[in-house]
Amino acid sequence: MRSQRSFSAIFFSALVSVSTSAFADDWPQWLGPQRNGVWSETGIVETFPAEGPPVKWRARIAGGYSGPAVADGRVFVSDYVRKSGDAKADPGVKNILQGNERLLCLDEKTGQELWVHSYPRTYEISYPAGPRATPTVDGDRVYSLGAEGDLRCLSVKDGSVIWAKNFQNDYQATTPMWGFAAHPLVDGDHLFATPGGPNAFAVCLDKKTGREIWRTLNSKDAGYCPPTMIEFHGRKELVLWTPESLNGVDPASGSVHWTVPLEPNFGMSIVPPVQVGDSLFAGGIVKIGVMLKLAATGMPEVLWKTSPKIGLGPVHSPILVVGNTLYGVDREGELTALDSATGGKLWETYAATTGDRRAGSATAFLTRNGDRFFLFNEKGDVIIAKLTPEKYEEVSRAHVIAPTQDAFGRAVIWSPPAFANRCMYVRNDNEIISLDLSAK
Repeated sequence: MRSQRSFSAIFFSALVSVSTSAFADDWPQWLGPQRNGVWSETGIVETFPAEGPPVKWRARIAGGYSGPAVADGRVFVSDYVRKSGDAKADPGVKNILQGNERLLCLDEKTGQELWVHSYPRTYEISYPAGPRATPTVDGDRVYSLGAEGDLRCLSVKDGSVIWAKNFQNDYQATTPMWGFAAHPLVDGDHLFATPGGPNAFAVCLDKKTGREIWRTLNSKDAGYCPPTMIEFHGRKELVLWTPESLNGVDPASGSVHWTVPLEPNFGMSIVPPVQVGDSLFAGGIVKIGVMLKLAATGMPEVLWKTSPKIGLGPVHSPILVVGNTLYGVDREGELTALDSATGGKLWETYAATTGDRRAGSATAFLTRNGDRFFLFNEKGDVIIAKLTPEKYEEVSRAHVIAPTQDAFGRAVIWSPPAFANRCMYVRNDNEIISLDLSAK
């Protein structure tokens, strides 16, 4: 009997462990575990209560556009503590600021500060609130990228520096107008980043030591688009979008397989390309975009190009793919559904972003959870909605955080959220909050 009871206890313990892991997912990097904007947890609220989702905790932080990352009971978020200088948000003017760039590590359950890594950094960029890139957590290490190109690998335990690089010093790079924003990508033993220096638009580093493995491509600057890994025809390919062209690169060697011209206005290669089967779409402002059919070898085929009636030119918000439909936000706030085969618009609406009008660079960040989407818009609203090829259907909405940034004369939040442990984590320039989204 003792043996049977011991076996039962072990089985029950294992079952609890499996059950817990089934709903307690992490969000260790930008766009989630698979970097695709999909939140797989179950047991999530169907509609918000009248007073909005409960706030589990609030923690004070400083300015920044980067989103939070959540892993192993910790929340990581970066910010900038300004000491001097004018932080006016003008897209055509670089601001010179003095202050400290920081990475904060908070307890996921309480918001209590566990450690802070801080270093002095002069900013000379437009929209200078703070860092843009979301931290990336990989095991016992966390990687952060600052707005002036400080790439650092830190210990998750205490924030100590394991290795560090600066894009300006190490790659002779020039900081783009709106700062370095391309979230570094960890894949296997490698870290991919885009300094934008001479013959070093992109680099591959040993993630443990920071040792350079290769560098590739030349560009006028780094742009803002993160490195994107795709798989097709049985192999991986690294997709790199410079301010001038879209490129397919061998992730092992950095050799360029193909190049397609794709030059958005103002060097704003921002939103990562998305894969639809054996096709790939990339687009930016103003109405610049292309759908490519990827080939096993050689150049891809152009299937269609964005025009006033076809495709879209997103600014901030990544595009999500469901089946053969693309969902994204166009440059003036139009949440849009596209037929991937033709680029034709299936519908568009301002309901999720501005409400009823066009606005420059208006934004909502899309996250899919089962057959629903959670949309976090620039007003600080979170929306539960059904997005189908036929229509946009709003299910529930709550205002959860105040917009603290300025864009074209309106108050906005341009920081992506994180979803983990049945919670949503959002920040502005004053605080980061944890919202309970569990079904009661």
